Amino acid sequence: QVQLLESGGGSVQAGGSLRLSCATSGFTGSMKSMAWFRQAPGKEREAVASITIVNTYYADSVKGRFTISQDNAKNTVYLHMNSLKPDDTAMYYCAAANEGYNYSWALKEVSYSYWGQGTQVTVSS
Repeated sequence: QVQLLESGGGSVQAGGSLRLSCATSGFTGSMKSMAWFRQAPGKEREAVASITIVNTYYADSVKGRFTISQDNAKNTVYLHMNSLKPDDTAMYYCAAANEGYNYSWALKEVSYSYWGQGTQVTVSS
């Protein structure tokens, strides 16, 4: 059974940092694409960042502040978030796919078949 388990969320002040983790299990082989999405209250879920075997992709709103990385030995994907803003407040979700996507598909919700339950990030001003 495929499982994605997020952790690392919390409450921080603007300008602070957090590192989110997504521990994966149950996959046959390795996932070709992993991503982080977020959903703020009253808003649609949006892509934050994606990582494939050869590339990383970021939403414009987080470029230069967030970094996605993965540790294949630990089957874990990370989202390093710096210079956090109140607008970053949201539930953050980890997602995985069997396909290795290019930019056209890497940041689209429909591309991902597997999802975690989410971890809350709250940034106060």
